[in-house]
Amino acid sequence: MENNIVIETRNLSKIFKSGSQSIKAVDQASIEIHAGEFVALVGPSGSGKTTMLAMLAALLTPSEGQVLINGQDLARMSDKERVYFRGKEIGFAFQANNLIPFLTVLENVDLMLRINNNYSKETRQDAIELLTRLGLGDRLYSLPRQLSGGQRQRASIARTLIHKPSVVLADEPTANLDTERAYQVVEIYADLIHEQNKTGIMVTHDLRMCRYVDKIIQIEDGKITSILSNQSDIDDLIACH
Repeated sequence: MENNIVIETRNLSKIFKSGSQSIKAVDQASIEIHAGEFVALVGPSGSGKTTMLAMLAALLTPSEGQVLINGQDLARMSDKERVYFRGKEIGFAFQANNLIPFLTVLENVDLMLRINNNYSKETRQDAIELLTRLGLGDRLYSLPRQLSGGQRQRASIARTLIHKPSVVLADEPTANLDTERAYQVVEIYADLIHEQNKTGIMVTHDLRMCRYVDKIIQIEDGKITSILSNQSDIDDLIACH
């Protein structure tokens, strides 16, 4: 694993206003994640996990602090620059997978290449090879409704990775899957992130899914409460749940 820091947050906070009240969804969070690391961001419902992920994806603007991706401060970018940066450098997998229902599996993945002006015969072949590796070689021309939940999630992984982002973010990617398929999906993420030396963060409430990660970041009430990178500590935490 390389030592370069890909994702860094410095005293990151997000405050939401609700009438006269202020809700601090993320509170002074500082983390560092390196190239080649696959990290789980865990915590109870309402702990700030998804808000944190949205700020890392440049989908939400921090109230305080900084988000740096490959040394670039997202807050210093214009809206146009941020949209371009997000499309090129960040792959985001949503819990609901958000596949376009009237496009085939291959067309859903091709679409990400087109959005990034990187569609060609060669990159289309890359999409076919990635989908085949993910066990969808015989489903290239199927519509999302013709797939199982696990197959749709794997198609979402392909769409997330096809434009070769440096950062891969996944929001509860196993929430709608049974345990066996959930393990398969997380293992695929881990394998591809490690092989391609990407940086990945998976939000999950299910600590059983953390068996494939390199680091666990625990968050509660918006605050980072612990960061575990020692494998024995990770195993102990999983065993306790």
